[in-house]
Amino acid sequence: MTVPKPGLWLLLVSLALAACTKPAPPPEPVRAVRTQVVELSGAGGTLEYAAEVRARTESRLGFRVPAKLTARPAEVGLRVRTGQVLAQADPADLRLGEEAAAAALRAAATQSEQAASDLRRFQELRAQGFISAAELERRETAAKAAAAQLEQAQAQAGLQRNQSAYSSLLAPAAGVVTAVEAEVGAVLSAGTAVVRLAHDGPRDAVFSVPEDLVAAARALVGRPGVLRVRTWGSGQSLSATVREVAAAADPVTRTFLVKADLGAAPVQLGQTLTVQIDLPRREGVVRLPLSAVMQQKGAPSVWVVEKASMTVRVQPVAVAGTDGNAVLIASGLSAGQTVVTAGVHLLSPGQKVRLYGAAVAPAPASAASR
Repeated sequence: MTVPKPGLWLLLVSLALAACTKPAPPPEPVRAVRTQVVELSGAGGTLEYAAEVRARTESRLGFRVPAKLTARPAEVGLRVRTGQVLAQADPADLRLGEEAAAAALRAAATQSEQAASDLRRFQELRAQGFISAAELERRETAAKAAAAQLEQAQAQAGLQRNQSAYSSLLAPAAGVVTAVEAEVGAVLSAGTAVVRLAHDGPRDAVFSVPEDLVAAARALVGRPGVLRVRTWGSGQSLSATVREVAAAADPVTRTFLVKADLGAAPVQLGQTLTVQIDLPRREGVVRLPLSAVMQQKGAPSVWVVEKASMTVRVQPVAVAGTDGNAVLIASGLSAGQTVVTAGVHLLSPGQKVRLYGAAVAPAPASAASR
């Protein structure tokens, strides 16, 4: 048997080790990215919002006592005058209460008269020395209690008379019925709304703005002529002045309600308007597509391309707002930098990239093709 030479043993061991070694991972692909060169510019613009005409004062009216609704002459769109009957409740129980209060008042008056008469007689007896001073004091106390009960009965009778009058729901002011919230036959508790009344008088343009424009809207409060409003149908321009901005956001839409006074403008309730707000002009901002901005650790960021190594890195930025489909960057970028504008979710820090549309270098020949 022939023994292999030592050199041959080394060669065999090297080949065995090479066969057991894992192959090297393939190189990470060089991704093609769309980019934009940063340019500083000024940004302003105009924002438009849909608004609705509403009455300055709008009341939800209901009965002041619990009752059953028996009639409701008011309908949506009905113009009413002050004191006009809008709804009628069943007055039977209220009348019985008024009668009971009147009877209690008569009983209290009789008891008060009797106590006063007894007091006069006991005063005469005390003057003649037939009764003690303590007995006279008891009679005086009884007369005072009877008088107090009479006052209480009078107040209760007045209350019941008022409640009997509350069976008719009257219009507190002239206006237009804008909604009906209860139908005939419903049993209502005190204060339950039956109709909604828009009072005659000033009209407001009501619209909502997002959180980033609340400060700009509040800056317009009380300044006439800075808010431009036009009707949706005819395009007629109107004058409006912002008079109120909600202190808290709507819990559903997370927007803030703004009310602008339309003065004596000839508008109809519910009419649609277009409100224009001029944004303050900002200098030195960067305008990027929405697709360029991402969230990294809860902060807005972009991918910046390092031209020397053709790799990308994360750059935090401060967003100043939006303008249509563009994002306005207030700080974090410098003129001349290259920012990735598409495919940001496919990148990782330090990854090599190539500009979209650039020529691709041919791959090196493999050992098998040599």
